[in-house]
Amino acid sequence: MERESMEYDVVIVGAGPSGLSAAIRLKQLAAENDQEVTVCVIEKGSEVGAHILSGAVIEPRALNELIPDWKERSAPLNTPATEDRFLFLTRETSYKLLTPPQMDNHGNYIVSLGNLCRWLATQAEELGVEIYPGFAAAEVLYDDDGAVVGVATGDMGVGRDGQPTDQFTPGMDLRARYTLFAEGCRGSLTKTLLERFKLREGVDPQTYGIGMKELWEIDPARHQPGKIIHTVGWPLDAGTYGGSFLYHLENNQVAVGFVIGLGYENPHLSPFEEFQRFKTHPDIRPTFEGGRRIAYGARAISAGGFQSIPKLTFPGGALIGDTAGFLNMPKIKGTHTAMKSGMVAAEAVFAAVAAGRGADEVTDYPEKLRQSWLWEELYLVRNVKPSFSWGLWAAIAYSALDTYIFRGKAPWTFHHKPDHVKLKKASECPKIEYPKPDGVISFDRLSSVFISNTNHEEDQPCHLTLKDSTVPIQINLALYDAPEQRYCPAGVYEIVRDGDGNNPRLQINAQNCVHCKTCDIKDPTQNINWVTPQGGGGPNYPNM
Repeated sequence: MERESMEYDVVIVGAGPSGLSAAIRLKQLAAENDQEVTVCVIEKGSEVGAHILSGAVIEPRALNELIPDWKERSAPLNTPATEDRFLFLTRETSYKLLTPPQMDNHGNYIVSLGNLCRWLATQAEELGVEIYPGFAAAEVLYDDDGAVVGVATGDMGVGRDGQPTDQFTPGMDLRARYTLFAEGCRGSLTKTLLERFKLREGVDPQTYGIGMKELWEIDPARHQPGKIIHTVGWPLDAGTYGGSFLYHLENNQVAVGFVIGLGYENPHLSPFEEFQRFKTHPDIRPTFEGGRRIAYGARAISAGGFQSIPKLTFPGGALIGDTAGFLNMPKIKGTHTAMKSGMVAAEAVFAAVAAGRGADEVTDYPEKLRQSWLWEELYLVRNVKPSFSWGLWAAIAYSALDTYIFRGKAPWTFHHKPDHVKLKKASECPKIEYPKPDGVISFDRLSSVFISNTNHEEDQPCHLTLKDSTVPIQINLALYDAPEQRYCPAGVYEIVRDGDGNNPRLQINAQNCVHCKTCDIKDPTQNINWVTPQGGGGPNYPNM
């Protein structure tokens, strides 16, 4: 069946902070210059914000630049940060540490990033941006010269066997003079662009973390709006990078989360179980006693920083936001940098469109980015994340030296290795015994996935694909005790056996997938390839 086609000046893949900021800035520039620029944003989630997950404390610097009167426009920044605490946890107690200057949140706000994106979408639509949620970009379109000329959305109503069902609707070609990819961490189309245009040549591999978050409604007596707590230490050992956050929002709500670097070595480690165990700490548990958990989600985070930023442009398009990796790890923030990257890209693309260009390389974007505060901000903290490969205490000591003595201008730059190569064999690592969840403070994965409102049309091709179907048993199970059973925070991967305990095989419960992309990152042989499922599927995060 022939696909329909629509044409725009700019198509943006992903309605997150960077994609929406780019769309808004394009339309602002068009209005300022009395020029018509057509802009389309497509989003694989069922609505804008459905797949958005972040802590989140936002630094409003980029928002101030993009929409200076955001307060008058009722942007959902309702809880100013009032208190910062940085704790080191042991099994039984906690010690207050000096809060690093990058983690000073004076002037920042605790927000739901999903709700902020919903608000940004209304601002974009008021300017004339077309936004289509529920449509997943499944394919990059190229012209005869190899330039990007848009994307195709995925077909709807394809059965598990790959054949059209009676609900079949073909995807649509969205063609553009320029296409901006704002897919978020480990974007499925971005992966193909990185390979096709060799965008990672000469830069470090990206490194990642897995972040899990719960939203709680707590006892009002325990609620302190604006309070921010970060922790390091227990339950992780000193060689495993990670930590937690507790952010007190409005309406007696607390966002609690746990992040673990995906460069961890022990294949027996379960990030989800570490998160649940963290909440039982004697100085953490009281916050949640008498409260109720109302939402759960998980998301991978691009954490490599400055030295992992790829080449950002190619003929006909560019990478913006977390798909390129603009997180400031020491600051534990990436929304303001993602937004700024989208705004800078929009300015460069607008100039190209205004000049009548199309399908060429917008080299002004990376040049303008290098002249912006974003580039300097990431450069000055470039050595902090790599130092954690030495262990927690060495990293804290070096980070203090880098921050207070060198002020980010040390005459060296540390480098990264890919996360998946750091995993050791199961026989080389101690097993980890995790306590059973109590159903009050700690929970299992399936009940957690239930409150993420995750759903996929069951009769569709599995979007978690294997390059070699023999690898899960012959390599992953044999050498690493099938780590996909533990690193997935949603219970997607199971090793099942016959009644006699023989004939192990991998079962993929794709219905559970919360689109975190951890499997695509951490699989030791890079055998798992996450591709986009039918549009509208996945989690539906409320207030996350």
